[in-house]
Amino acid sequence: MSASVPRPAAPIVFAYATFVLVGLSAGVGGVLLPAQIGDYGLDKATIGVTFFAFSAGFLLAGSTAGALIHRLGTGAALGAGGLAFVAGGLYTATRPSFAALVAVQIVAGYGTGVLESVLNAHLAALPGSTTLLNWLHAFFGVGALAGPPLATWMLGFTAWTSVCLVLALACVPLVAGFYLTSRAATPDPSAVPVAAPAAGPAAGPAVDTVADPAADGGLLRSAVRRPAVLLGAVFLAVYVGLEISVGNWGFSFLVGERGHGDLLAGYTVSGYWLGLTLGRFVLSPLAARLRWTATRLTFACLFGVTSATALLWAAPVTAVAVVAFALLGFFLGPIFPTTMAVAPSFAGQRLAPTTIGLLNGGSVLGGALFPFLAGAIADRAGIWILPPFVVVLALTQLVIWWRTVQHLAAPAPLAAAGH
Repeated sequence: MSASVPRPAAPIVFAYATFVLVGLSAGVGGVLLPAQIGDYGLDKATIGVTFFAFSAGFLLAGSTAGALIHRLGTGAALGAGGLAFVAGGLYTATRPSFAALVAVQIVAGYGTGVLESVLNAHLAALPGSTTLLNWLHAFFGVGALAGPPLATWMLGFTAWTSVCLVLALACVPLVAGFYLTSRAATPDPSAVPVAAPAAGPAAGPAVDTVADPAADGGLLRSAVRRPAVLLGAVFLAVYVGLEISVGNWGFSFLVGERGHGDLLAGYTVSGYWLGLTLGRFVLSPLAARLRWTATRLTFACLFGVTSATALLWAAPVTAVAVVAFALLGFFLGPIFPTTMAVAPSFAGQRLAPTTIGLLNGGSVLGGALFPFLAGAIADRAGIWILPPFVVVLALTQLVIWWRTVQHLAAPAPLAAAGH
């Protein structure tokens, strides 16, 4: 571990716990939807407006998180995000009018986006960041897996608004704990420029660590001028679009095209999400042991994603589909957090928080666009199009990532999280 950038354990533990909460918040959404539709007397299309409002808030968070970190520091910036998360949850728990529910989703999306961006930026600046970030996002998966059964259990004896209240209150000690423990860690690795990024790869050709004009303003403008930042944002937009397209339409594909029963199809999709979580826990430490670079790990995962999807498309056998979905999730898992770990080398350490915010915020656009396209195409051609659609996205990822790494210097091998 570098002596210049301390890495106390307590803030990392609170970061992981906060991502479990964020995952829980995402996981309960699908279970709460029917209760919300029945409570407000809406149809599925109308309730969908809340998704766009949440996405707008999340995108706004991505564009402002870097400035928050530079002005306030990591702990206070996380506190601002936590305040928005808690305020959104508490107001939702009052069962507001539907118009107010839509409006407050912007606040909730902003709070969630700031929490994610700040914690990604904080861990990206630490030694062994690739493994730390993979574990961070793996804990999101743990929360997302636990969310549906938790919400189902609570709805058995209370209203949907109580679930929102519990999540909001749970955020308070987590954000407070991170703030208090991170203040004891000096310097703040997310806000103080260091000699080289700690994400694994060496700094790219445009690293600014001492005299960056963005220090006095124009952080967003400075970041978007870097080709690697724009390519990275597009790359993660495609990645999230692929991930959610499979998650949203996989069940329909297995039942409607492959003739699986509802129970088997449900377990297969659950295996996909479980594989995504396990891939984040397993592959990054393995890559560190093998002395792989972050870029090499990402390429390996991209080839794995493409191969798993091609297998699903080419072999219409039940057992193969179950295995292919699990492998697809397993290889998808590390891609997002590993990209976040590499992000400090996209535009320099001082712009790293802004870069990570942009990548995180931009990814939500792909998460809305590509699943919509998949559904629209399936309406016309049939749900059989899911595997070829995902293969195209997987190949697109490969091309974009190849172009992205051309803007980076020769990467160094990954560091293990404990060293």
